[in-house]
Amino acid sequence: MNISNGKSFWTRNFIFLLISNALLFMVFEMLTPTLPLLAESIGCSPSQIGLVIGAFTISAMIARPFCSIFTNFIDKKYILFIGVLITMLSTGSYMVSTGIGILITLRLIHGFGFGIATTYYVTLASEQLPHNQIGEGMGYFGIGETICMSIGPMVGIALLNKLNFKGLFSFGAIILLIAVLLILGIDRRAVTKKKLAKSKKISYKLFEKRVLLQSFLIFLIGVVVSGVMTYLTLFAKQQGISTVAWFFFIAAITGILIRVVSGKMFDEKGPLYVLIPSAICLIIGIVLIAYSRSELQLNIAGIFYGVAFGSIFPAIQAWVLSMVPVEDREDAMSTFLSCFDIGIGGGAIFLGIIVQGTSYKTMYLSTIIFIAAFLALIIYLDKFKKVLPLTQDEKAVLTEAGE
Repeated sequence: MNISNGKSFWTRNFIFLLISNALLFMVFEMLTPTLPLLAESIGCSPSQIGLVIGAFTISAMIARPFCSIFTNFIDKKYILFIGVLITMLSTGSYMVSTGIGILITLRLIHGFGFGIATTYYVTLASEQLPHNQIGEGMGYFGIGETICMSIGPMVGIALLNKLNFKGLFSFGAIILLIAVLLILGIDRRAVTKKKLAKSKKISYKLFEKRVLLQSFLIFLIGVVVSGVMTYLTLFAKQQGISTVAWFFFIAAITGILIRVVSGKMFDEKGPLYVLIPSAICLIIGIVLIAYSRSELQLNIAGIFYGVAFGSIFPAIQAWVLSMVPVEDREDAMSTFLSCFDIGIGGGAIFLGIIVQGTSYKTMYLSTIIFIAAFLALIIYLDKFKKVLPLTQDEKAVLTEAGE
C-alpha cells in the first residue's frame, strides 16, 4: 500500500469496503427485532431468547483476538471474505432452526464470522487512509453503516410481514452475497510478498495493552448506549409515548451529519476536542430522555444523543487505530470492539437490575456516572499527554509502517 498525504482516500478499495460493511450491518439489524420472534415461534422461553441473543456476542468476542493470528497465514482480504461468507451461510441457515439447540449453534457460528468481519473491515479500511486523515476517513466509513443500521430493523420487520422467516433469511443471505462479491473486488496487489511474509509471534491476545485505556472509554459509553438500546421502548410505553422510531431516525441522521465535522476536528485538533463536547451532549441527551413526557421531548433528546454517539464512536475508533502500527491494528480493533460489546451486554444486565429496584428515570440518570467517569479518564489522558495530536514525525513513522 502506498498512500500519500495529498491523495484522496476515495479509492475503489475504500468505497467497496464501505458499501460491503454497510450491507453486513444492514442484515445484522434486520435480524435484531426478528430473531427473538423466531425463537419465540419455536417455543423458546424469555430466558432462552436472552441466551440466543447473548451467544452471538460471546462468540464474536472469542473470535476477534484470533484476527491478528490469521494474518500470519493468509491475506486480510481473504480472511474478511471468509468472515462475511460465514455470516451469509449462517443467516440463510436460520430457516432450518427447529429447536433452541440448532438456533444457538447457528448464532455462535454467525457471531464468530461477524467478529472476524467487523475487525477486518475496519483495519482494511484504515489501511486506505493517510494517517493525517484517519479521523475523517473513518467518520465517512461509518456513515454507510449508520444509514443501514437505522433502516435495517424496519426492512427486517417489513420482509417478515410480507414474506415469512424463510423469505427474510433468504433475502438477508442475498444481501450478504453482494457484500462477499464486493470484497473479491478489492485490489491487494500493492501488498508485497515481503509484507505478507512478515509475521509476528503467534499468540492469543485478548486485549491490546497499548489501547486499553482508550478502549475502556468505549466500554463506558457502551454501558450508557445499552440503556437506550435495551430499555427506551419500554420506558416510552410507560410514559405514554406511542413510538420511539423517530428518536432513532433523528439520532441516526444527526450522527451521520456530525461525523464529517468531528472527523476533521479529530485530525486537526486531536480526540480531546471531539470527546469532551460530545460527552456534554450525551449528558444533555440522557437527562432529556429521563424527563421525557412526550414524543417531541424524546425527539429533541435524539438530536443530542445522535450528535454525541455519532462523534464519540468514530473518534475513539480512529484514536485506537492511530496508536499502533498497521500490523497490530487487528489486535487494537479486537480490544476496542470487545470492550464496546462488554459495555453493551454487561450494561443491559446491570441497568436492568437498577430498573427493577428503582425506575427507568433513575436508571437513565444513573448512567451519567459512567459519562462522568468517561470525562475524568479523558482529562487524565490529556494531563499525561496521551491525547494530543501526533507530531509530524510520529505521523510519518506510522504512515511509513503502512506503505
